Amino acid sequence: MNGSFGALDWGGVGALLLITTWIGHRAAGRQESLRDFFLGGRRLPWYAVAASIVATEISAVTFISLPSVVAREGGDWTYLQIGLFGSLFARGLIAWLLVPAYYEREVFSPYDYMGAKLGEGVRRAATALFALGGILGQSARVYLTAVVLEVLLAEELAWVSLQTGASPLAAAVAVITLVAMAWTLMGGIATVVWTDAVLFLLFLAGIGAALWTVSGTVEGGLAAVLESGWSAGKMRLFDLRFDLSAPYTLWAAVIASTWGGVGFYGTDQLLAQRLLCCQDVRAARRAVLASYAAILVTALVAVVGVALWAHYQEHAMSAAAQGLYEEKADRLFPIFVVEVVPHGLKGLIVAGALAAAISSLDSIVAALSQTTQSLLKPASDSASALKRSRALVVFWSLVLGCAAVAIDAVAESYASILDLALAMASYTGGALLAGFLLAFLPLRTDGRGFPYAAALSVLAVFAVTSHQPWGERLGVAPEHVVLVAGVLLCGTWALTAASRTFGAALALLIGLGLTWWLATAGTLPGVGVDGGVRVLAWPWFVPLGSTIAFTWTLLLSGRRARTEIKA
Repeated sequence: MNGSFGALDWGGVGALLLITTWIGHRAAGRQESLRDFFLGGRRLPWYAVAASIVATEISAVTFISLPSVVAREGGDWTYLQIGLFGSLFARGLIAWLLVPAYYEREVFSPYDYMGAKLGEGVRRAATALFALGGILGQSARVYLTAVVLEVLLAEELAWVSLQTGASPLAAAVAVITLVAMAWTLMGGIATVVWTDAVLFLLFLAGIGAALWTVSGTVEGGLAAVLESGWSAGKMRLFDLRFDLSAPYTLWAAVIASTWGGVGFYGTDQLLAQRLLCCQDVRAARRAVLASYAAILVTALVAVVGVALWAHYQEHAMSAAAQGLYEEKADRLFPIFVVEVVPHGLKGLIVAGALAAAISSLDSIVAALSQTTQSLLKPASDSASALKRSRALVVFWSLVLGCAAVAIDAVAESYASILDLALAMASYTGGALLAGFLLAFLPLRTDGRGFPYAAALSVLAVFAVTSHQPWGERLGVAPEHVVLVAGVLLCGTWALTAASRTFGAALALLIGLGLTWWLATAGTLPGVGVDGGVRVLAWPWFVPLGSTIAFTWTLLLSGRRARTEIKA
């Protein structure tokens, strides 16, 4: 391709990452206990927590993939409905319902809260669900940034590949993973929050650099870009269709994304951990509400998408760039950076992309390490526990890096990596939300059926998504996967379930039958685009999963005494 990544760009990236590291180290302070390492001593300011939430929420998926989604044929701004409505309503519910519940006692995660209300079995199941969802969702984000670096640093990664034998994708993943791991080890969640706050500013600067560049390449500048984008329908915001197979409709945003957003912001440790780092309920409320500023950042990224579309209306790609774009449409923004953005600004945008990926990865590593540590020895706050926590940071960093490389096998089955990442994160979100509701509401269930109901929930989402193209490449029919999983679940139930009543057993069989039906015929009526089947869009996965997990937990569990509920 035309253009290259020069010494000035390398210097810019290196300087920005070093400055960010220094700020994170200075701001984090000394880590002497698990409370310091995983809760920041509950002394982090709300504005830093809010900026960290925004940085984690935006991620490389939004920063890199959304511009290509907008720029491609038929692309528009309908994705913004998700943040504009769903995340606003979800944040309101979290601020006034979930946050006060978490601050009733000192907990390290939502799963500690669920366990205190419903028992150790629920806490263990919820922690396992979070680990699965975190690996699936965040590995897709790291994978996308690696795809970007494959384009931006093609020559450098080719050299590394030649020296080590690793693929360029694996080498790119290794770079991201090592930086995120180092920052997390440096000072736990406090370093993560403060570096995320700086990284938030970095990808804002990257967005600004991209828009400034386009304003000089399109006749009439940014004003002409917006005018032509409006005329071409690129800035269409609302999709009023009631179509359960379309992910970015107003109904999906208002109903499904609000439902799923409560789970994502409130019960997923990736973001909930930040809320637990504030001094009190009032500060945590401020943090979650202020983080709604993420919609403004997402809107700016969508403007970049319109700008890229306008640029390539007037300028042709090189032959090499065209080949890369046709292979993976998500490469559009990095192609623009390599071929068009001037030296110096290239480094700024690459730093922004790295910032978006690292802020997501160090966040999930910290969250996974905390929840695992809590399972291993919940009450320990010793030096040995702190040492174990650091070892877990290394372990989970390696797991996520390997998962990011493996995600390449299914990525091409999705229209964009944006859809891939959001769909992956939705597999377990419904069950986690159901777990919180079961603990929060004054119900008389003892929660013993939650692990089985959660497994049903994940199986149901798998059954629905298996009708997408990736399901055809499994090499085995999805209904057979569900059948085998069902046999294992029934066997576990028979051997370990505390409640083996006929009614509970019948309910489990009915749930498995419903899941098997979803795997065999659970498509929506009608024919989809290009003759494909119409399947449930990813925003509806959490409503589906939470409904199944909540209902079947009630059916499979016993009842608590009223005195236990009051306690």
